[in-house]
Amino acid sequence: MPASVNDRRVIHRGRVFQMVRENVTLDNGATTDLDFIEHPGAAAVVALTGEKNVVLVRQYRHAVGRYIWEIPAGTLAPGETAAECARRELVEEAGYEAAQWQALGEITPVPSYSDERIHLFLATGLSAAAQQLDADEVLQAHCVPLAHVDAMIDRGDLQDAKSICALRLAQLRIKKRKKG
Repeated sequence: MPASVNDRRVIHRGRVFQMVRENVTLDNGATTDLDFIEHPGAAAVVALTGEKNVVLVRQYRHAVGRYIWEIPAGTLAPGETAAECARRELVEEAGYEAAQWQALGEITPVPSYSDERIHLFLATGLSAAAQQLDADEVLQAHCVPLAHVDAMIDRGDLQDAKSICALRLAQLRIKKRKKG
């Protein structure tokens, strides 16, 4: 292991995550305090209506002070699997259920200060369901042509890292499927 933990303190407990401070000795012998966020993990969904449109949500994010474009996503509830979370979030945020699911992989969005892992999924065979937003969610779901995603990224309209990663992985998966 590249570091041994000498001391550990929870310095803040939030609704979703907690901030931890650990005093560690690194494998080079240096001792230091490191602060990081312990996060339960999340799931995010690239939901395709056919292979022409993707479901994006335009959601208010207070930390950045504005509405941003994202794919449906959310935090894992205690005891919930990533696949269960993805299914729940697609219904809650976007108002869709999916008949087919494929795992696209996992990402670690900010490894310098969080242990969060986001599980990425591709959902197809969509059918309408009743959207069930949480009280603190201010968002609208939109079907956007998949062909427009690259331009949204290029213009800076879509900047969310998990969404960009998941959309790129989905595009690669679709391209592979077409080839073969």
